[in-house]
Amino acid sequence: MRGAFSVLVSFILSTSASAQQNDPAAAFGARESIEQISLSPDGTKIAYIAPNKGQSSQLFTVDLNGDGKTFVALSSSGKPDRLGRCGWISNTRLACNVYGVISDNQDRSYMSRVFAVDADGKNLKMLSNRQTGTANYMAYSGGGVLEALKGDGNRVLMARIYVPEEKAGTLINKTQEGFGVDALDSVTLRATRVVKPVADAVEFLSDGQGQVRIMGLGDYRAGYNTGIIKYRYRPIGSDSWTPLSDYDFQNYIGFNPANIEVASNSVLGFEKLDGRTAVYRVKLDGSGEKSLVFKHDQVDVDQIETIGRSRRPVGVSYATDRRYVSYFDKDLEVLRTKLEKALPNIDQVSFLDSSEDESVLLLMASSDTVPGDYYLLDRKTNKLRPLFGARPELEGYKLASVKSAEVTAADGTKVPAYLTLPPGSTGRNLPALVMPHGGPSARDEWGFDWLAQYFANQGYAVLQPNYRGSWGYGDEWFQQNGFRSWKTAIGDVTDSGRWLVAQGIADPKKLAIFGWSYGGYAALQSGVTAPGLFKAIVAIAPVTDLAQLRLESVGYSNRRLLEEEIGSGPHLKEGSPAQNAGQISAPVLIVHGLNDVNVNINQSRLMVDRLKDAGRPPEYMEVPELDHYMEDSAIRRAMLSRSSAFLAKALGR
Repeated sequence: MRGAFSVLVSFILSTSASAQQNDPAAAFGARESIEQISLSPDGTKIAYIAPNKGQSSQLFTVDLNGDGKTFVALSSSGKPDRLGRCGWISNTRLACNVYGVISDNQDRSYMSRVFAVDADGKNLKMLSNRQTGTANYMAYSGGGVLEALKGDGNRVLMARIYVPEEKAGTLINKTQEGFGVDALDSVTLRATRVVKPVADAVEFLSDGQGQVRIMGLGDYRAGYNTGIIKYRYRPIGSDSWTPLSDYDFQNYIGFNPANIEVASNSVLGFEKLDGRTAVYRVKLDGSGEKSLVFKHDQVDVDQIETIGRSRRPVGVSYATDRRYVSYFDKDLEVLRTKLEKALPNIDQVSFLDSSEDESVLLLMASSDTVPGDYYLLDRKTNKLRPLFGARPELEGYKLASVKSAEVTAADGTKVPAYLTLPPGSTGRNLPALVMPHGGPSARDEWGFDWLAQYFANQGYAVLQPNYRGSWGYGDEWFQQNGFRSWKTAIGDVTDSGRWLVAQGIADPKKLAIFGWSYGGYAALQSGVTAPGLFKAIVAIAPVTDLAQLRLESVGYSNRRLLEEEIGSGPHLKEGSPAQNAGQISAPVLIVHGLNDVNVNINQSRLMVDRLKDAGRPPEYMEVPELDHYMEDSAIRRAMLSRSSAFLAKALGR
């Protein structure tokens, strides 16, 4: 569905769809036209972040009443500053997270700061604490807005980092250190202390009503992070912190608080039950009473759905073959069901934001063949107003349907997967790709996937297995994670290729593998363990050497956590494609961004050198300035084009 407003916005956001029709790599590789969107408290304005050239973005604000006047409120260059999330403080002002990758020799890190700006682009102010040359060290995080204070002008609850400062020869010293919370006027920058800075504080939760109720404290031993967060809470009307829970985020053990539920004076959070993550409610009245809210017998419950400025919890979400929401708010459940039936080709409706009184809802409707359409719903008049599509460049393309599948592994285990077939194909004897996801503690889900859809458009059958080691299916499926349990994880990936052949879907002579991050590792390691199965390997930003990955953490506080995740022993060599490059017989393409913080560029450089030493030099594309996600439409187009050409040559297409 499209309206006049959507046509206007589509014109602003992107080049015309017709210009992309002869260049599928440009159309599918384009960044989403809406990177983030929010609704003003009175429901009359929207703000959205839209991509510009390179990694740059712009914050647009639109008055939905009258002539729909649009302002460019904020712009980022992408070198290195990039726009993250922006939310409304009031009906006239927003707060935005700005981040970027900074480098110091070979070390690269993300840095962020928070800014406030008027809807028309005026009165830009930094809300994060400023640092001077006398600071004892650099604060990489700029903190974040916990909530906008209702009925209080342009004030916010702001979590901020405090760094001590010393100026030699003077008495001008600042001794405050740690993470604290201030009530901050976003225009005048006048601040009132709400929670004094605490040296080990790492997280705060507020209740949407102006009260900070929970604080998380990091646990460090000999300077190293133990992976434990010690949560404390404040009873209503008290300034004293009371123990709530200890949560081991490395091993997902304990109660992990997520959202305050004001009506019951409780916090909702996650905890394991019978090996799977469930949602619990814990009272914050001193009783410690804990009750089960929701569990699923097959998968982890991984999200608490909220709505509006106060982040009112309205349901829980989980993914089996598809993502489902179980609503506490039955009115929203009924509304969601009606919308999914009324909108054509739609299987999922997500409520993204609301006005303060929840009478106006901002929502997105999507499916496997609908990348996302945005709507505004007035609940008083039941009027549904179409806004715009997430990927206008794909208008005119026939997108492929995605079906759930089960791969039978060598040991008989049924591995859940998603199969995308080229539109209009017979589904038989096709060129095919196995596409393992990254993480490894992640999972693929049913829906639109720009990578899978691009290769389906190019005539490939694409299979995305949730191999053992994937997150979301409980402890037994997760095993020891995809590094320690690499043989099982990679076995599931290679068995996925064999399944495609056995089912008659894949031409065995035209079977390849494509992966990003851990998926790139899985692609390369599959070439080691099953040489000859895949006739071509594409690895984007891959881990290639587990021992080197451990060494890269030396000097960082998370060193012991990473060492525990990867483990030690013979599998460091056996499970490293760079250490076994001579066993890879298929041609290889590697792509990596120079500013990758997640996976160091040296992982790919090492793999390239080892493949050269083995007499099988790969194709290599090193991308300057970009990080792990390569959020640049031109670069993604180049990556897709090169991958397509590489695969066509290697598979004899």
